[in-house]
Amino acid sequence: MDTDKKTILREGFLVKRGHLVHNWKARWFVLMPDRLLYYKFEGGKRDSCQRGRILLKDCVITCPFLEYDNRPLVFKLRTKSCVEHFLEACSREERDEWAADITAAAEKLRPPADGGEATGQHSLYPFFSLSFSLSCSKVLDSMYDVHSGIKLTNHVEQGSTYSNCFSGSAVVDWLVFMQLTLSRVEAVTLASALLEEGFLRTVGLRSVEALRTAGLTEQFMDDSTALYSFPESVKKRGSVKAETSLSAVELSGKVMRRGFLVKQGHNRKNWKVRLFVLRSEPAFLHYYDPTKDDISPVGGFPLRGCLVSALDDNGVPSGVKGNIQGNLFKIITQSDTHYFIQAPTHQQKMDWIDAIRQET
Repeated sequence: MDTDKKTILREGFLVKRGHLVHNWKARWFVLMPDRLLYYKFEGGKRDSCQRGRILLKDCVITCPFLEYDNRPLVFKLRTKSCVEHFLEACSREERDEWAADITAAAEKLRPPADGGEATGQHSLYPFFSLSFSLSCSKVLDSMYDVHSGIKLTNHVEQGSTYSNCFSGSAVVDWLVFMQLTLSRVEAVTLASALLEEGFLRTVGLRSVEALRTAGLTEQFMDDSTALYSFPESVKKRGSVKAETSLSAVELSGKVMRRGFLVKQGHNRKNWKVRLFVLRSEPAFLHYYDPTKDDISPVGGFPLRGCLVSALDDNGVPSGVKGNIQGNLFKIITQSDTHYFIQAPTHQQKMDWIDAIRQET
């Protein structure tokens, strides 16, 4: 790889939309002080051939970018030459951290504004600040607009399925994306006002408990597992895309960890980047194809009775095929199915192993 390790600001997997064919591909991204490089994984190993670069000088970051219904974790980069790049992270935290780091790098390349002061971090959210005299009813009208409003889906919480609702973090994302608030903190304040005025209602145990026990400023949760909906008096126009799942019960556990890992296939023994989600109570490990819009996992298994162990990177362990990158670990399920998985770094490998062992 033609990069100096000392100048790498951040690196990891992101899912990128193609320019000509608008398909999504997992790529390894490396953030440098003045550019963002990306590479391809071939046969379980990161190639040394740079597949593309994005120059950061005068680029503009939009985070969140919510125009893809089933991809709420996308952010957009527009370069100085007006080329747009759409990138998806594995979690909201990762998305916001990538966007903030890219913004910080781009800001350092920007000449000082008049008066010698830097333009500051507001380019991440280039939105006007909300005047809180804005009518809550007008915000509500925008929220359930059939074309640009917040998307209603079905969610599973602790074994129960709730229809026509949305998560707290989805509301915050939408308010920022629609330029109604400057920041996530301001969005939570506005959402709390909507909740207080009865324009939103709690759905499920987490949001109900927060409303009952938290202080006024903490009643609305910027959380992907806290659910909300419109009151019965509000009728959402348009159809709702139902969430499909392998099992409502196994997908109802609390999400403990999310991340991109590289998994060896069982039949062809080829390596693919997958989004792994570790859940607790019940303890399951699911994996998703990040190139697809489908929100159902492509596989998964219960963690009860599983054995997980780190593998030596020296040589190729038995059962492993191909030229691997390293940071390998193995999971043996109770039904004696063997999974070989690579983590991006040694630390992430150990963190995944520790997290899985706590659930076995």
